[in-house]
Amino acid sequence: MSANIKSEAISRRKALSLVGLAAAFGLAAAPSVLTVSEAEAQTIGMERRQDRREGRHQRRDDRRMGRTERREDRRTGTAGAAPAGTTTGAAK
Repeated sequence: MSANIKSEAISRRKALSLVGLAAAFGLAAAPSVLTVSEAEAQTIGMERRQDRREGRHQRRDDRRMGRTERREDRRTGTAGAAPAGTTTGAAK
């Protein structure tokens, strides 16, 4: 059982045809790869934006609660008021 191996030279026409097919396939596949990448980037961007928004809301709520607590302390004169020697700008 001997196998006959023929080495066949490829013609320029066949070589150019293969190169053309490879280029066409590469161009057809590139937009689909970019679409996936762009969609993933958009998702990541939306998540980051949401995280920043949540951080802003949390800081804003903390400031509001602090103001409310300080205002309540001033009105009621509770023990949580500012320590002696600290001024808020208004004399009592």
